[in-house]
Amino acid sequence: MNQTTDDTLDTAATTARPVSRLLARLPRVWRSPLAAVGALLVLGWLIVVIAAPLLAPHDPLAQDLPPLAPPGAGHWFGTDELGRDVFSRVLYGARVSIPLALLLVVLSLLIGGTLGACAGFFGRWVDEIVMRIADLVFAFPTVILAMVVVAALGASLQNAVLAVLIVSWPSYARVTRGLVLGIRNREFVLSGRLLGFSAFRSLRVDVLPNLLGPILVLATLDIGTAMLLLSGLSFLGLGAKPPTPEWGAMVADGTQQFDSWWIGVFPGLAILTVVLAFNFLGDALRDALDPRTARSIGDGRAHAGHVEGERAA
Repeated sequence: MNQTTDDTLDTAATTARPVSRLLARLPRVWRSPLAAVGALLVLGWLIVVIAAPLLAPHDPLAQDLPPLAPPGAGHWFGTDELGRDVFSRVLYGARVSIPLALLLVVLSLLIGGTLGACAGFFGRWVDEIVMRIADLVFAFPTVILAMVVVAALGASLQNAVLAVLIVSWPSYARVTRGLVLGIRNREFVLSGRLLGFSAFRSLRVDVLPNLLGPILVLATLDIGTAMLLLSGLSFLGLGAKPPTPEWGAMVADGTQQFDSWWIGVFPGLAILTVVLAFNFLGDALRDALDPRTARSIGDGRAHAGHVEGERAA
């Protein structure tokens, strides 16, 4: 009996060694379960964005199915009140919500980051103008200001994107300005200026590379916020218009059919998974790009490995 148990343990240990070696080759931060889950979710949704026409079993706009059919073998997520396949609409909704959220974050980063870097580096009147405009935007609740902008411009998906962009860029401007203020008087920046570097060259060569880490973390975390804002505007009828398969609008349709819970639950779960995935990725990037956090993680895991080694011995 003991011999059989020993053989089983040896086999399990031999099988686990390749897995342990594979995990050891991964960057330290990606060994976290939450980071791995976030990366897998993001990869899965990006595949859906690209291959939605191949994955969707039905036309998302076709109204040729039994209305309000519950989830089953023929329709995994059921059908809505017009006889449209909810699963296909969720897949096609990813092609609307995720690219727009990514576009919003990129534009907010470019606009806010550029203005904030100029404000922090040049100071004086440039800083005053940029920061006072940012303070004006921060003076209003984000959702309320976005609703006002869309109501003024007209309810449409394009105007919803513009509204979210208007309320999103000041956060990047403020964070970038604070980072630049902490860097612009460092020795390597002053040395470059003494060597004859122009202000823009010094900003591009010496300052910008030191901003990428924190700004990248903020942008990754902000993707979920941008998606929630866009979905919220669509939920209120200020974004995507029927029959566009957009997740926020689909959740709004579900509120009109409480007995048919699947109409709103599955688009809501899609929003939840995307927001959680990018939040997990943002936390992982922060741990990877922050030397103090990465060092503490490494010391903790090294200590844990030493304790395990002593126990094994």
